Amino acid sequence: MIGLIQNETIYEYDIRSLILAFMLGEKIELTDSVDSIYDFIFEVSYQRDETILNLYQQGKQIRHMTLLGNYKEKKIFKNRMKRGIYQIFSQTLKKELPWGTLTGIRPTKIVFDGFAQGKSKEQMICDFQAEYLASKEKASLCTEVAAKETELLSKFPYKKGFSLYVGIPFCPSTCLYCSFTSYPIDTFQDRVKAYLDALLKEAAFVKKAYRGKKLQTLYIGGGTPTSLSVKDLEYLLNGLNEYFPFTDIMEITAEAGRPDSLNAEKLRILVKYGVTRISINPQTMNDKTLKLIGRNHSVKDVWEKFYMAREAGFDNINMDIICGLPEEGMKELEVTCQAVKELNPESFTMHSLAVKRSSKLNRMKDTYHFGATEEMTAYAARCARQMHMEPYYLYRQKNIPGNFENIGFSQKSKECLYNILIMEELHDIIAIGAGTSSKIIDDKNRRIYRIENLKDVIRYTARIDEMIHRKEVKMNPK
Repeated sequence: MIGLIQNETIYEYDIRSLILAFMLGEKIELTDSVDSIYDFIFEVSYQRDETILNLYQQGKQIRHMTLLGNYKEKKIFKNRMKRGIYQIFSQTLKKELPWGTLTGIRPTKIVFDGFAQGKSKEQMICDFQAEYLASKEKASLCTEVAAKETELLSKFPYKKGFSLYVGIPFCPSTCLYCSFTSYPIDTFQDRVKAYLDALLKEAAFVKKAYRGKKLQTLYIGGGTPTSLSVKDLEYLLNGLNEYFPFTDIMEITAEAGRPDSLNAEKLRILVKYGVTRISINPQTMNDKTLKLIGRNHSVKDVWEKFYMAREAGFDNINMDIICGLPEEGMKELEVTCQAVKELNPESFTMHSLAVKRSSKLNRMKDTYHFGATEEMTAYAARCARQMHMEPYYLYRQKNIPGNFENIGFSQKSKECLYNILIMEELHDIIAIGAGTSSKIIDDKNRRIYRIENLKDVIRYTARIDEMIHRKEVKMNPK
């Protein structure tokens, strides 16, 4: 257990996030005295022109640092503060973090903004290392991704349009590591039609509110959208197509992640309505692990449904894998990556396992051995490049053992623009459905407004008019 003493709470979130990056899963508790009941106590004393940092172990002071400057000038002082915390814990624990002081989910945004200011790749790599103490490898990777984003977006008039996310919170089953709001489709089947009616009512409002702007990218996610029945899937796509003609949309992605949710008829419907990109996500190509994590399909099913999608006409298929799944090591990861290479999808997303607080895995974390390693993530990245793919978007999550990242690789011209737009927060992304979050970009005031929908399917359905009113109050279509 870690004790935290502070005379102000101005940087408490940053302090907690960085300490937990070093000691994932530890409990941090506020205290007002140095007490040996804690493994460590971190003390922060903010004074007028200096901030004093002390670290105690078993009640004895082991580290001390004084940071000069006005702590209230957050834009200047925040990174200085985080570097101080990083150095204290890195020296004490004899551990370095690949992303240094960065704990946010969008490190590429820093480099992306640097390019907009005219900085070179070399300058951004140096600045990234110096300012955030990140490794050269991560600084270079982040810069490569941001350069790819800049190149793609230079040809895309994203400021003239918006994106739409459609949330389908149903799945065949809940995976061990999952924390998303999802509902077993078999149990909730009798509520699906009412849910889709509510969602389409929300879509109708968005069409009206954004009648002066063009819908450029559409992303149907979840959950697993293809867990819907054939009839319900067509009902959804037909309804969306009436409000936003699919032939006018540049990019349409539908997650079909669970092979056990797919069949030839559903794929035919996706093709019929012009879906341009789908995901078929094995996460692992080891049957033993699939059973352990609660996925009701086999490796054989992944191969079968992938080729079925090819036969249906899809020429842009993404596959997700997770490095560091319970009881998996390099041997299992090699099996997974080699199978994906043989299938040869157009894009490949490598996730590092995150231990979400509300997941089953978090409640059972002492039962299994899990967590990505640098060797794992490097191997998966090499495999992606061997498939002639380049990294084009990157994000991070809290509670990733090892402090790694999630990164999307793609063959040229097969990138998902929606993924870039949501990471870099460049235009309005309106989200409809239970548990979704819209982002309204106010360029003039440099602000982002968020609009949250209720997570519970039943409450969302019953209170759809309230969900629409929330959007109506905060939306300010350009």
